[in-house]
Parts: sequence; C-alpha cells; structure tokens
Amino acid sequence: MVAFGVRSENLTPSGRLTLQNRNISEDTTAIRSLDWDRDRFDIEFGLRNGTTYNSFLIKGEKNALVDTSHRKFEQLYLENLFGLVDLSALDYLIVSHTEPDHSGLVKEILDLAPQVTVVGSKVAIKFLENMVHQPFKTLMVKSGDRLDLGNGHELEFVSAPNLHWPDTIFTYDLKTRILYTCDVFGMHYCDDYIYDEEPDLLQEDFKYYYDCLMGPNARSVLAALKRIQKLDIETIATGHGPLLQQHIPQWVDSYRQWSQEQAKTDNLVGLFYSEDYGYSEQIARNIAQGLLKTGVAVDLVDLSTTDPHEARELVHQAKGLVIGMPSQSNAQAQTVVSTILAAAHSKQAIGLFESGGGEDEPIYPLRNKFQEIGLTEGFPPILLKTAPTPTTEKIADEAGTDLGQWLTRDRSIKIMKSLDSTLDRALGRISSGLYLITAQKGEISGAMLASWVIQASLEPMGVAIAVAKERAIESLMYPGDRFVLNILEEGNYQGLMKHFLKRFPPGEDRFAGIKTYQATNGSPILAEALAYLECEVTSRAEASDHWIIYSTVQTGRVAKVEGLTAVHHRKVGNHY
Repeated sequence: MVAFGVRSENLTPSGRLTLQNRNISEDTTAIRSLDWDRDRFDIEFGLRNGTTYNSFLIKGEKNALVDTSHRKFEQLYLENLFGLVDLSALDYLIVSHTEPDHSGLVKEILDLAPQVTVVGSKVAIKFLENMVHQPFKTLMVKSGDRLDLGNGHELEFVSAPNLHWPDTIFTYDLKTRILYTCDVFGMHYCDDYIYDEEPDLLQEDFKYYYDCLMGPNARSVLAALKRIQKLDIETIATGHGPLLQQHIPQWVDSYRQWSQEQAKTDNLVGLFYSEDYGYSEQIARNIAQGLLKTGVAVDLVDLSTTDPHEARELVHQAKGLVIGMPSQSNAQAQTVVSTILAAAHSKQAIGLFESGGGEDEPIYPLRNKFQEIGLTEGFPPILLKTAPTPTTEKIADEAGTDLGQWLTRDRSIKIMKSLDSTLDRALGRISSGLYLITAQKGEISGAMLASWVIQASLEPMGVAIAVAKERAIESLMYPGDRFVLNILEEGNYQGLMKHFLKRFPPGEDRFAGIKTYQATNGSPILAEALAYLECEVTSRAEASDHWIIYSTVQTGRVAKVEGLTAVHHRKVGNHY
C-alpha cells in the first residue's frame, strides 16, 4: 500500500521534484526528496528511474537530523522541516558523509540553527569546515561511540570509510533498530513506495548501483558488513531509494556475495595506520586514494584496534604494505607492527610514513628491517614534522600511485600484449599532436605529456583531453580547476618530452631546470612551446581507464606563426 504522509511538489527546469514525509518508527520520520526526472548521477552513469535523497528526523529528549538533502530541494526541504521540528530545538545534525547530494543544505541548517552540534567522522568534520566556511559545534565519532538522545534513543556509530566516500559512518538506533547507511544498500529508484515491497522490480537497479558505487571498494564493503553483523536490524534507512525492511537478509547477502567475488584480487595493499594518532588517518587516506587510481585494492587497518592474527592474515594476502608510524607508547600498535614485520616477505613492496603525533616510532630503523628481509621500497618515507599541507597530501597521493603502478606492472605488460595484433596496429594509426599540460593550484603544481587532445566545441571554445586515472595531474583537473595546454613544436619538442617523461619522486619539482613564465590563471607556460591555451575545466566523464576532461578556453597565444605542431605516431594502439 502506498503511504504518502505529508507531500509537497515543485516543477523546476531540471524536472519534477516532490517531498514525502513518513513516520517509520517511534519518534522517527523519513523525509524523502523525490527527484523524478534526474537522468544522470555523478557523470559516470545514467539513471532510468530518477532518484531520491533521504533524510531522517529522530525526536528524543534531544532531537537529531540524519543528513540533509540536495541543494535543488532547498525551498521544499526547509519549509517541510519547519513543519516537523522547531529548529531552535534541533540539537544534532548527523552527517553520514559529505557528498553534496546529502550535505547540500548543511550550511543552511547551521544558519537557521546555529546551536546545532554537527556529528560526523574526523574526516567529515574536516571536509565540512572547508565547505561551510563558518564556525560550528562538532562531535567527532568513530566505531563504537554512542550518543544518547533520551527516551531510549541511544545511537551507536559504525565507521564505514570509502563507501563510497572516505568519511562515511553508519548510525544505529538501539531503540528502533534502524540502521542509517546513507549510500550503502541504496539505489537510484524513485517512486512513492517507501519500503522494498517489490524486490523483483528493484533488483536490477540495486545491482547497478552496487556495481557503480560499491564494487570498486569491495573489501571496504566486507569490512563494513563485518562491523554491523552483531546489530539486530529491523530497518535499513538508506540515503537513496526505498528503505529496506521486508527483505533485509536478501539485500545484505547480495552485497556480501558480490563483494567477496570482487575482492578476489592479486593486487592488494594492507595500509596500517593509527586512526586517533597525529595525522595518520589523513595521510593514510591520501595514500589510499593514489593506490585506488591504479586499480589496486586497499585494506585500511587501525593499528590500535586490530587483532594481530587478523593483521598477519592480511599481510599473507597482500602484495604491498604501508605503515603509518604509531606512537612509541602505544603497546597494541607496537605488537601489530612486530606481527607485520614477522609475516612480511621479500616479494612484497613497503612504504612508510610518519604520523606527526610528536612521539612517532622512529621510521628508519623499521625501514632498515624491511630492507634486510628484501622488500622493495614502493616510495621514499614520507616525513611529517608539521600539520599536513596540500603539498603533503599531494605527495602522499603520488606515493600511493607510485606503489600501485609498481604492483600492477605485470598486469600492464599483459594488457599491452592482449589485443589482436591487427586491431592493435590499426588503432596505432590514429595520430595526434603532442602537448604538455601544466597546472598550478595553491602550492601544488603538476605537468603531464599528453597526446589525446581534441578541440571539442566552438561556442564556447572548448577542448577535450583524455587523462589516465593514475596520472598525478588528475587531481588538479576537476570542474573549476585551471591549467595551460602547451602545444609543442615539430623539431623542438624532444628536450621537453624527455624531461617530462622522467619518473619524478613524490613531491619533486617537475619544472626544475625548465624555463617557464606565469599565465593569467596562475599555471606555468613553457617558454619553448609553439603556442599555449589557458583553460578552465567544465566537466569530466569516466571512460574506463581514463577521465575525459572537457574545458573551455579562456585565452591563448602563438609564439611562432610559421611553426607546426609536433605529431605523435604510434605503432600500436593499446598503450602509449
């Protein structure tokens, strides 16, 4: 039976938007923002059934709002919320993760209810501070922490990083037995049925959503499933689509089976860090981000809480190990590090980083021990003496990418040999120009030799560039970022090409010894370039192992009117 509760509607240029309230348990209301006509999500995949953005209000002696909604619902959502609760009596705003479709109205809630305490993971709070640009009360939580709202509503938090956002947490209400999971177990499916009454109609969208968002982090899914298996769950309150209540074992088993299949990999890195010590978690996630770009699976493990036996099992499975140095006084973490050292073997790669807590275990004695065993160093030690800066974070990201590329080198060679030779040679006949992309964002600079570049539009003038996912410059090419497209000259490109094809250690200045001058957008222009274009990224779309970056051209100049663009001819088409 369809139960609408209170419902309001609005028609916008982007399609029909409606809002639906429904009491789902004692003192608990679901606020569902229904986006009927949305046909694409996160650029990567199309939608056939629209989507919903689900938010929840829990009323105890204190009141808590779990997530907000997409910004496009601002008027409908806030008017509806006014009717449900006096915002001056709202005590907590729980942010499951900071992706804009769920946190798009956090700033508006804080403006209307400045007394609210924002509850989230350590990473989420940091992200929000950069998003809202105003002071607010915070409560950082991790697995096992509890928050008592009164009237029996005691909330327990469960860390679920990388699903599919690095700062994700679940929230479990011990009274109502509702587990709030945001993206996890969701689906992009919009209709008036609030629960999973017709699983056969939902199965295809449920699987498609898993494949797009959860599958790439299958090991993290399995870790999250393990953390919630002790909970007595009556309802899974998802962030998208219907709430799950009538077929919970079926949905959870599907996630487990799919993830177990996905997690079978020859390339796994065990990344060990101390969540609550120094900046260990932040640097660990930067390294993990770089690893994931290369298609390597990552298990993030807290040295302070993991069982030594579980750590040993992970080391036996992993091809790469990364350790954030724990505090010298943390006996549990020291035991786990000793376990890792005893289980490691010479066919593995190792990377070490300081945590920046002030009492880090010395990094070089441990490095020497791993080298004595015969492990290959995946990246030089990352030494952290002060709070991380954007430069430090970029170094950590590049370190992860370097390690991932070393671990996948055999796979890359196999791919090069995998295409049919006739097809391979035919693809190689697609010629292209030679270009150097240069970018500067704050303290961070980057450069990349590119050949897959085309003019993509006339009005506005725009270009499209294919950038491999593991390239370091990829993180500097998001919508709003600016760069320079340097066009290389035939007969005068070999020196630049040789320089920028070198393998640079993480954080090394890629422009050392190269003559440059600054563009109006702040990026370097290569003095030896034939011409240059100053560009701003407008959008990006996923194309398997590359991102297609579409950018509008702001200005440009030709240095040599008679010069010709350098042309790149390949013999084969399945690698550069």
